[in-house]
Amino acid sequence: MSILGIHHVTAITARIEENLAFYTGVLGLRLVKKTVNQDDVSAYHLFYADAVASPGTDMTFFDWPRSDSNRAGYATVALTTMRIPGSSLEAWKERLSVAGVPVEADTDGAGRARLVFQDFEGQRLAFVDDTGMRGEGVPWTEVVPVEMATRGILGVDLESARPDSTRRVMTELLGYEDIDGTRFALTGETASEVNVIEPTTSRIGSPGAGGVHHVAFRVKDDESLLAMKDRIEAFGIHTSGYVDRFYFHSLYFREPGGVLFELATDGPGMASDESADHLGESLSLPLFLEGRRTEIVAGLKPLD
Repeated sequence: MSILGIHHVTAITARIEENLAFYTGVLGLRLVKKTVNQDDVSAYHLFYADAVASPGTDMTFFDWPRSDSNRAGYATVALTTMRIPGSSLEAWKERLSVAGVPVEADTDGAGRARLVFQDFEGQRLAFVDDTGMRGEGVPWTEVVPVEMATRGILGVDLESARPDSTRRVMTELLGYEDIDGTRFALTGETASEVNVIEPTTSRIGSPGAGGVHHVAFRVKDDESLLAMKDRIEAFGIHTSGYVDRFYFHSLYFREPGGVLFELATDGPGMASDESADHLGESLSLPLFLEGRRTEIVAGLKPLD
């Protein structure tokens, strides 16, 4: 099997300063990379993750201040679920409430306790009890104690325009096991789940501020990435082809239900151009943009 789980989830914000404050100061994630959108160098691209930027722990954001608000609907990612120690659920409920974040406590489709909430732009998130799950990140404990620190991204909920076709992609292409027609789980070293849900409205969604741009799945290396490219295209789905993102290598495709998928390699990694002790402290640019640093910096607002 080539897919190892979730690599990252990339979302959109129109308020990057508040975004940085929320995801680091409230959720306690580490800013592991401050760079730019490689296709739009006027926009920051921030990566929040665990202590060592492990693949599978990254929640990333494009800074598009003129973006419309996210419009929920089919062909979108409806929810991103992160793993936390089950013993910390009450502490997280209190912490989020103190921060002014409304929280709903319930159980997910597998009967696990969770907290469902939104960030200040309406980004839908959940914390789930990860007791007994395989694999975990390296806790970042500068903001929250180790017993509360997030352990990575478990998965996403996809509101598919064509649920049956999306289910086929999850099982036949990506190797997830169909648990109950809605929940799809990966049986490997790291827990990973995707929920394929029926459309809740009759309208197509449109990613914007407070929504998810794409979800990326992990592959080990370039060999696995290219093998997956051949499989996807043989399945009748067009891909972007190989894309060098410097910190990882990728390909993109839109699954039949309308959500943009990415496959991304585990390496080279976020520490490929800066010390692991100082990740995210200064603006990092891939080598192919380094020659434009002065121009790029001039187009960015200061971000502390």
